[in-house]
Amino acid sequence: MTQPNRDSGTHTGDAQQTTPPATHENPGGSHSSGSSQQPLDRARLTALLAEERRSYQQRNPRSRTAHEKAGHLLGGVPMTWMAKSAAGFPLYLERAAGARVTDLDGHELIDFCLGDTGAMAGHSPAPTVAAVARRYGELGGATTMMPTEDAAVVAGELAHRFGASRWSFALSATDANRWALRLARAFTGRSRILVNSYSYHGSVDESFIVTGPDGPRSRPGNVGAPVDPTVTSRVVEFNDLDGLERELSYGDVAAVLMEPALTNMGIVLPLPGYLDGVRELTRAAGALLVNDETHTISAGPGGCTGAWGLAPDIVTVGKAIGGGIPIGAYGLSEPLAEELWARPDLDLVDTGGVGGTLAGNALSLAAARATLTEVLTPAAYAHMTALATTYTAGVERIVQDHGLPWSVVRLGARAEYRFAAPAPLNGTSSQAATDAELEDYLHLFLINRGVLLTPFHNMALMCPQTSAADVETHLSLLDAAVRALVA
Repeated sequence: MTQPNRDSGTHTGDAQQTTPPATHENPGGSHSSGSSQQPLDRARLTALLAEERRSYQQRNPRSRTAHEKAGHLLGGVPMTWMAKSAAGFPLYLERAAGARVTDLDGHELIDFCLGDTGAMAGHSPAPTVAAVARRYGELGGATTMMPTEDAAVVAGELAHRFGASRWSFALSATDANRWALRLARAFTGRSRILVNSYSYHGSVDESFIVTGPDGPRSRPGNVGAPVDPTVTSRVVEFNDLDGLERELSYGDVAAVLMEPALTNMGIVLPLPGYLDGVRELTRAAGALLVNDETHTISAGPGGCTGAWGLAPDIVTVGKAIGGGIPIGAYGLSEPLAEELWARPDLDLVDTGGVGGTLAGNALSLAAARATLTEVLTPAAYAHMTALATTYTAGVERIVQDHGLPWSVVRLGARAEYRFAAPAPLNGTSSQAATDAELEDYLHLFLINRGVLLTPFHNMALMCPQTSAADVETHLSLLDAAVRALVA
């Protein structure tokens, strides 16, 4: 199959636009002219990073002490990814509200991390708090293995937003993806799963596969894989329809599990026509298409699926829809749901491995109902997207003013800069642009002055409570950090 038509206008809605408008070589991204770019002074960067680390350690004695006392925690943290710190120990949380977090040492930070999307509705939004208090306190019962009326409301809301007509629930998007893949294998009778290199699908084993110079390989750092992912999975680069067609031609792929736009190594947007090509190829190959909207829900109320009019067989989502309370969900197209439910050989009720005791619990669904119907509304998305647009334009000005070889890309309410220009077109090239020392310096500079980013990359996410002043503060500090570096 030929590559997507670069002159097609498909899937270029507001959720993709950045400043300046995308070019064919640089879709959805922007970059400096290159004429004034100066080599990065690594010695200066190292010195500035050391200074920021000293400041961080001096500013946060209570967080440091708390970390030192956490001897019974693996890695000193309750979840090992929390050990990701640019200065030796993490900030400890005291409280959070809206777009703010306050650490144990009393520093209030403007939060653009937002739990890496889990708190995209803002921290403890009032409608969600009220719904959780009523369900857990007034009415009582979080886990009863009994359905509540909230479940049908949430399913209806998700169906309206994403198009998939039949929904079931999990406690995370990881579980939603795992169960979606089980159903895909049952439906197709095939074993392999196809993913994009450096995509994000939680801790789904099949997704930890990347492309390499010598062919597919387990992603570096993959811990204790039960089966080598090169046995269970196939992998292609995002935006590569020829590669997708080749891998589907083997006839063993049950499902293509993909983000409509990559988010794991910076935001990578689809080329015009690419997503249409994916849908055409998967249908022709008899493989199901699963859109993982865990992060890309930033594109709009229905994620990229709703914003761009996509038609996957299954949609998975998590994190954001519960307002901070754990939940995941997967939605099936009507024909797929009917055929699977009618299969007498599939024990979906008991031993089929699709579900869990806490899945669909009353507390999670009360939180999701309030969050979806009262917090993450179309009006909230309009506010969040406008702020992200302002932020993206501001980062672009900084990049141009200082002649930086960086790019910035926006996906609805989410924006991210990468240390590469033009913007990368696939996960592997985006991963290659990683500069850990530079990233640590920028993160610590911002943290030390009251702005929090996700610790893994340079993503800034807006929530309904984020203000224009918050964005301007972030931009001013980022500009100051860059000025100190290039002076």
